[in-house]
Amino acid sequence: MERPSVMRTSFAVLLASLAGFAYSVSYHGYAIKDSHFAPRSFSRVRRAPKDHVLNLKISLKQSKFDELERHLYEISDPHHSRYGQHLTADEVNELIKPSDETVTLVHEWLKEHEVDTDLDTSPAGDWIDLKLPVGVIESLLNTEYSVYRHVDGDEMIRTTKWSLPYHLHDHINTIQPTNSFMRVKKKSPLPETFEKRTPEQTVKFNPDDQAELTPYTPAVAATCNPSLVTPGCLRTFYGTVNYTVQTECQMALCDYLGEVNLRTDVKQYLEMYRPDAVAGADEFKQVSIANGTVQQTPLTEAQLTAGTGVEGNLDAETMLGVAYPLPLLIYSTGGSDPSFKPDAVTPTNTDEPYLAWLAYVLAQPDLPTVISTSYGDDEQTISVSYATTACQQFAQLGARGVSVIFSSGDQGVGASGGCYTNDGHNKSTFLPSFPASCPYVTAVGATYMFNPEVAAFDPRFSIPFSSGGGFSNYFSRPWYQKHAVSEYLASHNNFSQYRGLFNPNGRGIPDIAAQGVNFSTIWNGSVIPVDGTSCSAPTAAAIIALVNDALIANGRSALGFLNPWLYSFGQRAFNDILSGSSSGCNTTGFPAAKGWDAVTGFGSPVRFRGLLLRGVLGRSSSLTWLAVLPRYHQGPWLAWRLRRWLRRW
Repeated sequence: MERPSVMRTSFAVLLASLAGFAYSVSYHGYAIKDSHFAPRSFSRVRRAPKDHVLNLKISLKQSKFDELERHLYEISDPHHSRYGQHLTADEVNELIKPSDETVTLVHEWLKEHEVDTDLDTSPAGDWIDLKLPVGVIESLLNTEYSVYRHVDGDEMIRTTKWSLPYHLHDHINTIQPTNSFMRVKKKSPLPETFEKRTPEQTVKFNPDDQAELTPYTPAVAATCNPSLVTPGCLRTFYGTVNYTVQTECQMALCDYLGEVNLRTDVKQYLEMYRPDAVAGADEFKQVSIANGTVQQTPLTEAQLTAGTGVEGNLDAETMLGVAYPLPLLIYSTGGSDPSFKPDAVTPTNTDEPYLAWLAYVLAQPDLPTVISTSYGDDEQTISVSYATTACQQFAQLGARGVSVIFSSGDQGVGASGGCYTNDGHNKSTFLPSFPASCPYVTAVGATYMFNPEVAAFDPRFSIPFSSGGGFSNYFSRPWYQKHAVSEYLASHNNFSQYRGLFNPNGRGIPDIAAQGVNFSTIWNGSVIPVDGTSCSAPTAAAIIALVNDALIANGRSALGFLNPWLYSFGQRAFNDILSGSSSGCNTTGFPAAKGWDAVTGFGSPVRFRGLLLRGVLGRSSSLTWLAVLPRYHQGPWLAWRLRRWLRRW
């Protein structure tokens, strides 16, 4: 009776020894894991020096991401019984931690290359951080790094393809920096590559000019002027002006690569436009990640020339102007660790900043209810593997109850003159933006004017500002979008005139929109009007933060990942935009239309009371919304008025 047991044991030992032999042999069986062409705006100039040190990030396969995604969709779907039951950090980490096999194989591979296996890892163990010389990385990845120069003169060390032992292909998602060429900050006066714009100084504005204003309501007519949009206008137009904040739920914004938020400018802005919120200029908190700047000294000449602080001030001023006294947290990510040392090869930091930010924020036990980010680049500047891995990180934030907001881009379907693929074929194509194309974030386009509110377009730039929109080439259309987006495409004959220029099966961009032209911004002590979806994202985020405040005050969860709720029935609280288009790539782009469209999504959140009703009550017709109504100082609310709202929404 013992013999079968001995045989099984011997067979197991044999399998183990064969497996060990296979692993050993396969270390030398390298195959290309990922390849990605350098964008047209980059050119290779020379080999990278082997002694240059890179901060390498290795993403291990998450053992149960499909399960995490299931949880995310269930807790974000208002029709599901688990709606609003967000996961804790520990619950998320349990789902995404790599398998023991993955960890063992990766550690053995690193050890074979004499890499110290006392590694810096994420809390779940799905990320490994290393600092290694280029020469060691080239051996590790069987690749060759080069110095690439952008047309504006910036240089970065990258490779276009890298390899792994074949047996590791299913255990490692991506390794960076390798073939991601994303740039998120302007460093010269050449055309910009991310969502930050200021009008030409030759353009004159008259805040008293009412010629362009067509009243939406008498209150909006008295408060708003499209030539200079103020927080008083935004609060009136979006219906939040009489709402009283009830909790201290936090909202946040992100700065990258040297952007600053100067308290002196923010204070001047609040003194001018919202005196009751002046304390917010001193109260907002800053967190430095990877040596990110938290500068509060006057701007240098170089910073003034580069426009540093326009984006940061715009975001902070807008969010405080709309949603104060909700506390504001600002993440400033430098993209490198404090040991980064400029040299002749990389005088400025070129590490990919999103991963550094994600690594930090996901390790925190408590998170803001909404995070706004006004940066991005063309989706094709990064590899599919990088985009997928970063997108999965955003899904973790959604699962933990965070509304992740990204601007959709400032060049419509793409900047005319640059709409070509970078796959070596140089074919004409539209250029969707990432991270807006990630299906686990909420992408925000831009509008302007008030009656009617239309898709944003401003021709005053060398590349006209046009609200970004389109369809992802990397991510398929998520289930929550299928009806709305399919209906839009069908009603326009699937845009046959653009056949081959876009992916009709891709994730549609954006999801919503908000005002985005001529935002009054204090920068370096002066008022300047600013355009861009960089205006729209913090505006939308501030409004969502106020909705979360009402939810939490009434014992409910924050909205979290917005999109399933939005595409289910939340869109009814948004102003449908019917005019304008995402012009670009020498075309008129995709037009605004009834329902969802690929320039403004479902429109702008003008019906704040409707947002509260649909957020607080969900599908229920319960009268618990009465608890929210007294927070509006607009006089008595009669029962018949409430019943009318319930029937309408």
